[in-house]
Amino acid sequence: MRLNYLLTFLGLCSSVFTVAQHKAVKKQAKESRQNIIFILADDLGYGDLACYGNKEIKTPNIDELARTGTRFTQCYAGSGISSPSRCSLMTGRNTGHTTIRDNFCEAGGFEGLKEGKKIRRANILPTDTTIATVLSAAGYRTCIVNKWHLDGFNPEATPLNRGFNEFYGWLVSTSYSNDPYYYPYWRFNNYKLENIKANENDKRAKHNTDISTDDAISFIKRNTKNPFFLYLAYDAPHEPYNINDTTWYSNKTWTGNTKRYASLITHMDAAIGRLLHQLDSLGLRKNTLVIFASDNGAAVQAPLAELKCNASLRGRKGQLYEGGIRVPLIVNQPGKVKVQKLNNIVYFPDMMPTFAAIAKAPTPQHIDGINILPLFYGRSVDTDHRILYWEFPGKQRAARRGDWKAVTIHPNAPLELYNIKNDLAEQHNLASKYPKIVEEFDKAMKKEHVPSPNWPLPGEFDQK
Repeated sequence: MRLNYLLTFLGLCSSVFTVAQHKAVKKQAKESRQNIIFILADDLGYGDLACYGNKEIKTPNIDELARTGTRFTQCYAGSGISSPSRCSLMTGRNTGHTTIRDNFCEAGGFEGLKEGKKIRRANILPTDTTIATVLSAAGYRTCIVNKWHLDGFNPEATPLNRGFNEFYGWLVSTSYSNDPYYYPYWRFNNYKLENIKANENDKRAKHNTDISTDDAISFIKRNTKNPFFLYLAYDAPHEPYNINDTTWYSNKTWTGNTKRYASLITHMDAAIGRLLHQLDSLGLRKNTLVIFASDNGAAVQAPLAELKCNASLRGRKGQLYEGGIRVPLIVNQPGKVKVQKLNNIVYFPDMMPTFAAIAKAPTPQHIDGINILPLFYGRSVDTDHRILYWEFPGKQRAARRGDWKAVTIHPNAPLELYNIKNDLAEQHNLASKYPKIVEEFDKAMKKEHVPSPNWPLPGEFDQK
């Protein structure tokens, strides 16, 4: 009997020890996983930051991220315009494969109004696996702040229905949730619409960049004990260029439009500095990977010539020339991410497998990105011998492989060919000199394009 008691006691001790071990291992794994903050500017040009060569716009906090981290010189957005670029980012797919391939769709989707005109928009689907889906399944607390732009006119396609645990911001399907732009009176708090009292009666008292930063900081404070993914999608510097304070540039002889554009960027930079200070104060900085990028190049409304927003690049937002799709990418984590400048060719679909690797989560199948995490730590990854592909169905298409880029921004026009290494400004079309390379690109690009019912091309859906 004593022996039975002893064996029972030892068995209970063993069970308790096993449970305790399991909890300790789980806690250790939880603590060892890095937090991820992805900060996305809206319509920020490749040349708008001082760390990318701008001589006029003040961005000290973003510059410090670049100075103490990794700065990529050849990063590409998912598209030359907002919705498809963000869809590519969220799903790890290029725009030959994504559900959303342009801001407006030709068929399907949902009908709504934009500036009084009827248009159609596609939305991200429940079958689209997002970064948030992957990370939340891996135990991360996931949050998007401000701009989603993947709901189209479908009120059910919110971030909360596509993998995110928390959402604070505005939706396309509820247009007044960001009205007026930059000084909103309405704003989503998860599923609930709330009023920003400071902005009632068009007071323009609290800027959306500050509101978004407050929401981001509150989320971080609530999750100091959990691994988290924060997707902070600012509006700045998207037009209309609304900001009350332009004192950073009061001594400039610029137009009011130019001063406001630059101020939106500098104001966003100050907000990022405030967020980084909070990370430091909470002791989270060293365990948090911070990434900064833009969703596409600067828009035609921006002071492109005056401030050299797109540097020496050809094109702008809405085009697949370099000025429309090449964007800043800065990665920072003190003591972990190497201080370096990298020329590797990377793009938005790479974020999905990279973040999955950080979370030690399975990478979804049928994506177009690769894991570039080793690059952050000074190790090598072959990023330059693959096809990167973009399209606005039936309007524009482009691809990059190594030093070569094929592109056309006109419907049914022949492909142009550029050696980007020697001709970054895309001034010398070499298509007639290297027809075989053009033919190879054309073949590869046609393979990347998967027909979409939202953007049907002639003959694609004909019955056979």
